[in-house]
Amino acid sequence: MYSSSSVTDAQWAILEPLLPPPGNTTGSGGRPEKHCRRLVLDAIFYIVRGGIAWRQLPAEFPPATTVYAIFTRWVRAGVWQRIHDVLRDRIRVHGGRSPLPSAAIIDSQSVQGSDTVPGSSRGYDAGKKTNGRKRHIAVDTNGLLLAVVVTMAGIQDRDAAFRLLAALRAWFSTISLVWADGGYAGRLIDWSKHVLFLSVQVVKRTDAVKGFKVLPRRWVVERTFAWISKHRRCVRHYETRPDHHEAMIYIAMIATMSRRLARTA
Repeated sequence: MYSSSSVTDAQWAILEPLLPPPGNTTGSGGRPEKHCRRLVLDAIFYIVRGGIAWRQLPAEFPPATTVYAIFTRWVRAGVWQRIHDVLRDRIRVHGGRSPLPSAAIIDSQSVQGSDTVPGSSRGYDAGKKTNGRKRHIAVDTNGLLLAVVVTMAGIQDRDAAFRLLAALRAWFSTISLVWADGGYAGRLIDWSKHVLFLSVQVVKRTDAVKGFKVLPRRWVVERTFAWISKHRRCVRHYETRPDHHEAMIYIAMIATMSRRLARTA
């Protein structure tokens, strides 16, 4: 009806049961919801896929203020991550794997910040010549997202990795091996081994090969960044709050995974 971001019937059958129940049905009080939840989810997918501002939401959707309020409420409640994690586990099981991974790949990507990103939470990545924020992700060997942390762009990869790997360990006791590039060398490796009981293996480039070369394991996480960047709201950093950008990344992956699951339903 609206665009390629619209939730199909097959996707809705997957996503609807994962949404939190309306407040008026849980005994906690509150009015019945005025707007159809499918339209609200359509609107949020439309924002993430098209990269438009909230105020530019077309009139056929619920009011932008309502959609944004629901988006932020679900960010605070951790709804987006919970939905994402359920879909990720389903895809792993559908592929014959355990829902709990044993290995991960980490990497980062600097993203230019718009004028809506405050100076107090943005920085300059001299290597990438990018003024904005940096997203640090951990993925499984299929490229499915396991953890995401958003920082100022000027933060070194190895410094942000302490927080990323701590989150990874907190959520996945089964992971024992993490692949990373040379930017994650140094004391991070010893700290990960002795504190988190994680073995960080650095995949190094070789000077013997000139030009572009796809590094073993590294292409997996690069493909995940490509999946995320198909959603224009994630190509540039528009969110005032870092946790809102983390939610946008989860929503991009929710859209990607729900389409994949819908095709196999």
